[in-house]
Amino acid sequence: MLFAAQMPQEPGYLVGWGSLALINAGLAQGKNRSGLNWFLISLLLGPIATFILVAFCDKLPGSP
Repeated sequence: MLFAAQMPQEPGYLVGWGSLALINAGLAQGKNRSGLNWFLISLLLGPIATFILVAFCDKLPGSP
């Protein structure tokens, strides 16, 4: 028999993780990067994606 992975009992955890992904998408768009890609990366990596985006990703040249 297969067992499904157990979700956290606290719904606030999922809301916080999703909110962080939306914030990262906004940060990425502010640096002229793909918001959708960073949203998906953030769903997987969470705060690690935020650190990568802020510390290592410079603003790309593009439209103002």
